[in-house]
Amino acid sequence: MDARLDNMPDDEPLIPPDGGGVGTQDGAGDLRGKENGDARVISPSKIPVAGFRAYATVVILFTVNLLNYVDRYTVAANLLKIQKYFNIEDSNSAAGILQTVFIISYMVMCPIFGFMGDRYSRKLVMSFGVLFWAAMTLSCSFVPSDKYWAFVLLRGLVGVGEASYSTIASTLIADLFTGNQRTRMLTLFYFAIPVGSGLGYIAGGGVANAWGWQWAFRVTPPFGVLSVFLIMVCIREPIRGQAETGNKAIANTDYCTDLKALGKNKSFIFNSLGFTGVSWVVGALALWAPTFVEDIYAVHRMDSSDVAFIFGAITCVTGFLGTGIGTALAQVLRKYNHKVDPLICGYGMLVSVPFLFFAFTYAYTNLFLAWSFVFLAEIGLFLNWGLVPDMLLYTVIPPRRSTANACQMVMGHLLGDALSPWILGFISDQIRYKWSSDTTAFAQMMSLQYSLYVATFVTVLGGGAFLATALFIEKDKARVTKIVESAKENLDPLESPLSLPGDQQPPPPIIDIVY
Repeated sequence: MDARLDNMPDDEPLIPPDGGGVGTQDGAGDLRGKENGDARVISPSKIPVAGFRAYATVVILFTVNLLNYVDRYTVAANLLKIQKYFNIEDSNSAAGILQTVFIISYMVMCPIFGFMGDRYSRKLVMSFGVLFWAAMTLSCSFVPSDKYWAFVLLRGLVGVGEASYSTIASTLIADLFTGNQRTRMLTLFYFAIPVGSGLGYIAGGGVANAWGWQWAFRVTPPFGVLSVFLIMVCIREPIRGQAETGNKAIANTDYCTDLKALGKNKSFIFNSLGFTGVSWVVGALALWAPTFVEDIYAVHRMDSSDVAFIFGAITCVTGFLGTGIGTALAQVLRKYNHKVDPLICGYGMLVSVPFLFFAFTYAYTNLFLAWSFVFLAEIGLFLNWGLVPDMLLYTVIPPRRSTANACQMVMGHLLGDALSPWILGFISDQIRYKWSSDTTAFAQMMSLQYSLYVATFVTVLGGGAFLATALFIEKDKARVTKIVESAKENLDPLESPLSLPGDQQPPPPIIDIVY
């Protein structure tokens, strides 16, 4: 037994009475050691960290997530300027490929970083990713106007950096908090998605109007470098699952076993399909809704410089409201219905369908009414931002969560926002070319309107997937709870599992029963 633990009781609480989180010293989550079949030795330290550091960790992770989404939606805020600069104004499909390439690279790298996040130092992986993201984002601002392919390539590499961070960050939060406290911290973390998206439109559009679109890509990289410093200095990596197992570590299985287990987890599958629906719709709206409205402004010969600001402001406000309302409802209703999380997500998406339809329909004749419908639709779409990752975390065991998060992102982006911007751009082009090859603002507006209706059908499918999740969520959550409780009571983090001499074989790791 490690001498450091001689005076540390095995029943030492992970969460203090006030509900704060706790962590451990650096390296606690680094799964290095002797191999034993499908398992690895985990050598954590049990040096507790004050609750303040756990909350500081969430704030730092939130900040990096915010920067990622500000950068991601800076492209959408300045799409027309970028099209004009690279001389692709007449091709919506060429513009749509920007988001598609970004998401494809993001999606391809997620499983790799998910594998690393379950086995190696998460701090180091995240720090590398954020630095790489900052470098590629800055490089985008120096591409000459005749090298559109280089701009597309660099945006794809930005996705590599983001993948390393987004697959891992939420698992750190899961290892510091449990129950409603975890839900609240995840909600804060995922506030960065709608808020960062909105700020991407506001700040990205504002900076571009003042100094040119290139400068919009030069604002966030310095903050990314600062974030890496904070990650390395302030964050102490917890043991995987420490908040649930009482500082006991559960061993890993091999990657194929992880994937097999996730494939049998029905809650994970349907939750991921619901997330895919959300990604599809949000990705489509993020790129094409502002362009659609700008075309309407052009038809009416109005100044469209405030469109990005309005869309961004709506996204920020609805992000706060939707995510906050969804989380609050879940915390209140969980005591009455254990299936409430997926039900809130599903009904939220279904309620948003008519508002999306009417927003697209009345945008040309009544912009105020259209903005109002967009506001209501986005509240419904954003109800699930804090709940989707929480459902993943409590239906998947701790040493498999980074892999599960990566798989969910691959599914969500492969079938979601990697396709939707290009699909809607392609449909818009085909409608316009079939009519008259008209390139006027009116033709652009009408073709985009018809293509955006596709988003309403996908919203229905996503809502249905979340409702299907409700059929299995209780059983899968109970199974995971049983496993982590068994680990808390029976598994010594420094003695199990260990390789044995000769032909003697150790017992299988406890997680083998969680499928």
